[in-house]
Amino acid sequence: MIQLIRGFKDILPGEVEIWQNIEKTARSLFEDFGFKEIRLPILERTELFARSIGEDTDIVEKEMYTFPDKKGDLITLRPEATASVVRSYIQHKMYAKDPVQKFYSIGPMFRRERPQKGRYRQFYQINAEVFGIDSPFIDAQLIFLAVKLFSMLEVTDAKPHINSLGCPKCRLNFKESLSIFLSSVTEKLCRDCLRRSKKNPLRVLDCKSSSCREAIIDAPAIIDYLCPECSQHFETVKYALEKFKIPFVIDKHLVRGLDYYTRTTFEIQTGLLGAQNAVAGGGRYDGLVKALGGPDQPATGFAIGLDRLAEITGLRNKDLLQKPDIYIAALGEKSRPLAFEWSCNFGLEGIRPEMDLSNRSLKSQMKRADRLKASYVLIVGDNELEEGSVILRNMTTKKQISIPIESLVEKVKAEIRL
Repeated sequence: MIQLIRGFKDILPGEVEIWQNIEKTARSLFEDFGFKEIRLPILERTELFARSIGEDTDIVEKEMYTFPDKKGDLITLRPEATASVVRSYIQHKMYAKDPVQKFYSIGPMFRRERPQKGRYRQFYQINAEVFGIDSPFIDAQLIFLAVKLFSMLEVTDAKPHINSLGCPKCRLNFKESLSIFLSSVTEKLCRDCLRRSKKNPLRVLDCKSSSCREAIIDAPAIIDYLCPECSQHFETVKYALEKFKIPFVIDKHLVRGLDYYTRTTFEIQTGLLGAQNAVAGGGRYDGLVKALGGPDQPATGFAIGLDRLAEITGLRNKDLLQKPDIYIAALGEKSRPLAFEWSCNFGLEGIRPEMDLSNRSLKSQMKRADRLKASYVLIVGDNELEEGSVILRNMTTKKQISIPIESLVEKVKAEIRL
């Protein structure tokens, strides 16, 4: 028996209804705020992610699914969506028509991480990206939208953690202070962080190793090194969140795992997933469009882990399962072709049908209708055909009525829609 690849999963009926509801709710919310859907390829040139995410990140160093195509060009299964959205924004010159663009996307990403609760090697994200707006209010609005979505999906434990990463001018002095601090705790750092502390010390702040997390408890905080402009930007984000009445935590060591972030960065964290406590994250990436060959346009966005969100939503499978509106119990060779025709016509009328195409007994078919939780059962056999009418049974009230065969679909539709 061939089984799933480790770290991948099937999303089966009974679970997929929750995913569909999450996606439907997200689409509706984003479109209400002026976002438009963008659909992106799963494969991109490897250099797109190396240049945007950062060559020193775990994603690029260890986790990407990268391979050469037949021409020898390196291509990668996308590990995240933002770089692809930026590439599309530049390639199609969307900034020429209007630099302000708002997109959302839903789809799979790929990283070869160690599988654990809420983390898979093929995982799904809901992304929102905004281009052409440098106001801190749009950062706050994105956090507001993420929090609102969680509320609409009945997530009971989700709180924003926010920080500012400043701009290149702010980081210069901060990196120097951080490097000095890290040199005093080298014995506590993992092998990767020892290397990162020399090349890109901010990467150490994102390490998940317990020894590294303990080592940086007293590390300097970048919000203490912000220039006046970045400090004012962060203060405005906090002011706007307070106006929205959104509780938040200032997390001075929050840096996210990607190199392109500047200024506002945030995560939505939950206590419902154990160690994997981040269910969404994002922030501002003002320099990325220019770095990838486009105009100097500000940008900000976030991603929500759909797999993790599906695990903590308050939505229940049993409330979302689609049940048959009508089950057709056909008895006898003469009735079955006619019942099959009715079944197809019910479907075309928006009435969900189900029927048994084998020659099982009425008792067996009624049991199956009950197991499927069908609202009605239509019983037709040779006797009913001779009499020119069938039996319609309400499975809730157990009431049965006779329905003439002529124009049956219309008559049944009128009856069950009362």
